Amino acid sequence: MEYIAAEQKIQHLLQQQRKGELLQQIVDVLYEGFEKYSWVGIYHVREDELILGPWRGVQATEHTRIPLGRGVCGAAATSGKTEVVDDVSQDTRYLSCFVTTRSEIVVPIKRGQRILGEIDIDSEEPAAFNADDVVFLEKVADMLSPHI
Repeated sequence: MEYIAAEQKIQHLLQQQRKGELLQQIVDVLYEGFEKYSWVGIYHVREDELILGPWRGVQATEHTRIPLGRGVCGAAATSGKTEVVDDVSQDTRYLSCFVTTRSEIVVPIKRGQRILGEIDIDSEEPAAFNADDVVFLEKVADMLSPHI
């Protein structure tokens, strides 16, 4: 799927306002729309940790609760900045979930300066995430902000 088509599909889902299933539908669009996205999840910030919400992938992650500041996800939630890891085996912050994961991107979902959650995506391809993914996923995070 192209970035623009995915963005339009997500916009359409957000306009329908089905709160209960909305985030899972967004996760499904990302997972199904981009072959290189092998696992997609949304974490919510609750006090001093990240709590896994809807996700999609071949299997569940054991990391359903991550302290802020721990791992790539915790770093993104603390800094408020997108984290792109081209080779997870070379990043000491990486919390190993799946042996097949080669790269990861974590995009904070913010309202103003407040971090509400994040989009976490793994790929089985090394260096899978480029500038287009960053721009696209940051736009998706902005669109999700009112719904978190």
